[in-house]
Amino acid sequence: MPRILTGNRLETGDVLWWNGSDWSPFIRDAAQIGEEGEALVARLIAEERINDPVLIDVTGAPGSFVPTTTRERVRASGPSVRADLARGSLSVEAI
Repeated sequence: MPRILTGNRLETGDVLWWNGSDWSPFIRDAAQIGEEGEALVARLIAEERINDPVLIDVTGAPGSFVPTTTRERVRASGPSVRADLARGSLSVEAI
């Protein structure tokens, strides 16, 4: 099962997705993480720029990943209390 890396911007709490070289606010930009995942997480924790970086399981392919857990699907789609604030990166219907 593919895995991707997510976390939150320390200053604002914004949900971010690792795109292979930096962070994006959109899951559609997420890059699949291979064997280097644990080392990447350890490096990012040491840098203290991103809060709670974690590797998550997803289905689909690059550009259309969908997290396997409800929690991560909510994080990918945007606030669950106001659909008008959703990012459009992942359809609210995916929740």
